[in-house]
Amino acid sequence: MKNLRSPICVVVGHIDHGKSSILDRIRNTNIIASEAGGITQAISFTNLGSKRIKEVSGRLLEALKINLTIPGILFLDTPGHAAFNNLRRRGGNLADIAILVIDITKGIEEQSVESINILKQYKTPFIIAANKIDLLSGWQKKDDFLIKDINLQSERVKQELDNKIYELVGKLSGLGFNSERFDRVDDYTKNVAIVPVSAKTNDGISELLMVVSGLAQKYLENNLLINKESGGRGTILEVKEEKAGTVIYSVIYDGTLKKNDQIVIGGVDKPIITKVRAIFSADEKFKFKKEKEVSAAIGIKLLASNVKDVISGMPLVVANKDLDKHKEEVQKEVEEVLIHTDREGIIVKADTLGGLEALTNLLKQSGLQIKKASIGNISKKDIADAMAENEELNKAILGFNVKAIDETNEVKIITNEVIYKLIEDYENWKKQKLEEQEKKELENVIRPCKVQILPGCVFRQSNPAVVGVIVLGGLVKNNTPLIKVTGEKISEVKSMQLEGKNIDKAEKNKEIALSLPSAVVGRHIRERDILISDMNEEDFIKLKKLKKYLNRDEIELLKEIANIKRKKDPLWGI
Repeated sequence: MKNLRSPICVVVGHIDHGKSSILDRIRNTNIIASEAGGITQAISFTNLGSKRIKEVSGRLLEALKINLTIPGILFLDTPGHAAFNNLRRRGGNLADIAILVIDITKGIEEQSVESINILKQYKTPFIIAANKIDLLSGWQKKDDFLIKDINLQSERVKQELDNKIYELVGKLSGLGFNSERFDRVDDYTKNVAIVPVSAKTNDGISELLMVVSGLAQKYLENNLLINKESGGRGTILEVKEEKAGTVIYSVIYDGTLKKNDQIVIGGVDKPIITKVRAIFSADEKFKFKKEKEVSAAIGIKLLASNVKDVISGMPLVVANKDLDKHKEEVQKEVEEVLIHTDREGIIVKADTLGGLEALTNLLKQSGLQIKKASIGNISKKDIADAMAENEELNKAILGFNVKAIDETNEVKIITNEVIYKLIEDYENWKKQKLEEQEKKELENVIRPCKVQILPGCVFRQSNPAVVGVIVLGGLVKNNTPLIKVTGEKISEVKSMQLEGKNIDKAEKNKEIALSLPSAVVGRHIRERDILISDMNEEDFIKLKKLKKYLNRDEIELLKEIANIKRKKDPLWGI
């Protein structure tokens, strides 16, 4: 008989969509209703044995002739909305499979999208628990088997359920996944199964657990083979201060861990070496018992000395032999995530190794350059590094689940507890910054304008010529060079007046006086002459790129200027 470990199943989704409530039903616990800061926040794993799986889904497994061979399922509940921030192992996500919980009445919200993107990134197969079907108007629990229960609902309720399911199908299609209600799926390798459930009424919970167990057993069996003789490997989930001292909550995903084993844990600067003093496993009711030895896959808490500096998401490996080799291996795994380069880019910080990995991967997918990615709060050194960037858009620090110990106006610091929102906030800032840069650039170029000299408004003939004009279009600014529509150069605008007051610029339909030092009235210009901006090719090309900031008149004037210039140079401005 094959030696299989429990598959690891991560439960993710938007906050308040019912992750912990569904696990309560699977475990037959009532954690969600416990006192403030209950066990959900303290313990993020559930070791669910095959006995409990059979209690919940036994009749379904028998009806479908599924012989359960896995020893159980290790569920990881991501508390709050800090999804995946410490669920990692080298080369992929810690989970073998995932349940994405979605409130069927609200659909796919932003943290659901974030979870899907990370699952996609790690190629983790997942199913969807479409929770809260009891909130569909008219829903009544009529049978313990979900499909019978659905078929016994009124036609209106069945139609509403189908509509909600197909809203999910449509949204998932937009995210790159084919999906269907679980009982309508022909090929589970090509479709994401959607299981309608209600944590409140227990509808669909048996089916959900059956689908997870069946899929893990059928499609992931080769991933679940273990060698109990090999040294244990794991990932740190949480580090907490308890009465017994500093306690590490961890998932052992391969091999075996024993009391008194020497272990190496990854560190930011160097690996941490310690000995296991005590191991505790917990059943689905969270009753802890002391263990001499545990085998993958299992969630445990362990006591060891000198672990105050341990950080969530770090790798753990048993190193009773070949200590130096294991130290090097573990630290290499950490350094694969940390980024320090000499090239330009933004700075990224996160509280855990897994969070940092998820964030940097998503940023790289967006084509963003990262100069430094490290763990911990945003420091003065980080701010100094960001200030040293030449490119304004790189003077930014993104922090996932961290705080800034200092503030500055010279560097943009963006922090958030949701990766999706963090990236969105950065993109919005970048867009705003780009617009500011472009508008600033616009101030330093010759703007297109067109004026006509008014009859009876020659106030001075030369040195400088002063004439009254009407602005026919565009924006006249001081120092704008002017030409005739024939291309003949006239003068630049030295100064302008409107109703006797000096001004810097004038828009369409304004009647103003222009001072033109190089022009002589009667020789170069006359009443009713039309003058237009004399633009160099560099400014013309810039304005074409920035034309979203120009009005319709200015865009038309650009075409007119190009036509004048191309009479002498057909390739001008191209």
